Amino acid sequence: MMLVLFSVTTYINFRESQKVAENANYLATSSNLIRLGGRFQKNILNMERGLRGYLITNEKYFLKGYDSSKLENTNLISQIHPILKNDTAQFVRFTKIIGLYNKWINEYAERIRKIKVKDSIAGIEDEYLRNNSVIAEEVGVNKDLQKKFNELIKVEYDKQIKNKDILIQSEQHTKTVSLILTIFTIIVVIVIAIFLERQISMRLKKMIKMTNSIGEGDFKVYVRDSEHDELSELTQSLNKMSQMLDQQVSLLERKNQELDQFANVVSHDLKAPLRGIENVISWIEEDHKADLPEKVKEYIGLIKGRILKAEKLIEGILKYARVGKEVHKKEKIDVNTMLLDIIDSLPKHKNIRIEIQPDMPIFISEKIPLSQIFTNLIGNAIKYNDQQKGIIKIYFLEQNNTFRFFIEDNGPGIDKSHHDRIFIIFQTLSTYDSYENTGIGLAIVKKILDERKEQIKIESEPGKGAIFSFTWGKF
Repeated sequence: MMLVLFSVTTYINFRESQKVAENANYLATSSNLIRLGGRFQKNILNMERGLRGYLITNEKYFLKGYDSSKLENTNLISQIHPILKNDTAQFVRFTKIIGLYNKWINEYAERIRKIKVKDSIAGIEDEYLRNNSVIAEEVGVNKDLQKKFNELIKVEYDKQIKNKDILIQSEQHTKTVSLILTIFTIIVVIVIAIFLERQISMRLKKMIKMTNSIGEGDFKVYVRDSEHDELSELTQSLNKMSQMLDQQVSLLERKNQELDQFANVVSHDLKAPLRGIENVISWIEEDHKADLPEKVKEYIGLIKGRILKAEKLIEGILKYARVGKEVHKKEKIDVNTMLLDIIDSLPKHKNIRIEIQPDMPIFISEKIPLSQIFTNLIGNAIKYNDQQKGIIKIYFLEQNNTFRFFIEDNGPGIDKSHHDRIFIIFQTLSTYDSYENTGIGLAIVKKILDERKEQIKIESEPGKGAIFSFTWGKF
């Protein structure tokens, strides 16, 4: 449509410009005709004066003006003829002028110039000039010639005036038409641009709504688009992506369900034989306590430790599997009170002092997951602190819409090469066999924070303690 409108506007402007050019060209041609005609008429007068001067004075000097004007008129006739070929009325007038001009030349001027003047005009010997009627006829032909030339020039002047008015009107009309077409084109372009912008905006809004739905977890969305352009290709790609994500998410959900079932079944099936083994060991101790050698008692103690660790591993697996599956309500949390309760529930160590920053924040959030994180991090700081005067510091920083909590200790520290490894399930750094060390606590912390798009990091070196810090949204 834009191309058609542009073509129409260009054509109309071209036609109007062509009319202006035609009128301007006519005026230029007409001016040239008047100029050439004026020279032609002036030459006739020069020829007549030269001829009269020669007759009176018998001086051939006067014939030079006659001859040069006659020669120039021949050239002027050849220039005027093409100009008038498209104007029948003016061409007829000019043809009559040429006829009179040739008559004056051939029948009068050329014959008169052959007469030689003696003393005066009264002494002319030629019978031709003694006849007053012939001289009068020559004068009449010349006057008629001048008259017809004046008519031709007057007609041309009148036409010039008329065409000048037409030219002015054409120029004004061209400006008006150009202005109207320009305004119309601008309006049409604006309307089309607004229409296209709305169409594209509507289609983009559909795609944005689709991506937002996908971001919120709805992978069954679909956008219809019947156009055939780049946006249509993008829409098709989004639809295909949504379909693939829906399939993958469905598959993942099924796998997670299977994994949850597997974790529950395995934990249940493992707990039963562990309890059976523990009961058998207890019966042996009760029935043969006095008869058991010290070495056997030591082995029984090791077996009990292995059973205890296996039970803790099973419980850890269940806790890890449940992370993200349970929905926790948001409630008012006083972090200072929460920390005091957690510290009170953990095993006591006389050689460890815990310092809590005053004025810990109070805000609305999920209490149980946050409590799990603090419990695991503080518990690890207590468990692995090997200093005679252990210190654990708990403090926070407020960062825009989040809090960053810090748990700092002066324990043995962790080498940088192990900073990522400690957050992997079942990975431990202890070289000794500890029943309580399962390698699940930090993995649970990491999973809770990952579920909420939060971060955890560690700053530590061997012998310089460790600082665990994590972010938690205010709302």
